[in-house]
Amino acid sequence: MKARDLRELGATELDQRIRETESELAALRLKHKSGIGIERPVVMRTMRRDVARMKTVKAEREAK
Repeated sequence: MKARDLRELGATELDQRIRETESELAALRLKHKSGIGIERPVVMRTMRRDVARMKTVKAEREAK
């Protein structure tokens, strides 16, 4: 997701997306670590970057 799109979201929507993405990422990490494996490990990297992007937008809002 692009930062431009994230800036258009409201504060509650952004918080909700952060929580959802972090929980999905935790589930993927658990699958990966338990040896089950996941089809596309690159998804974990993109999700981690999306969470960081969302938290950056949130921090920008709080700094204003």
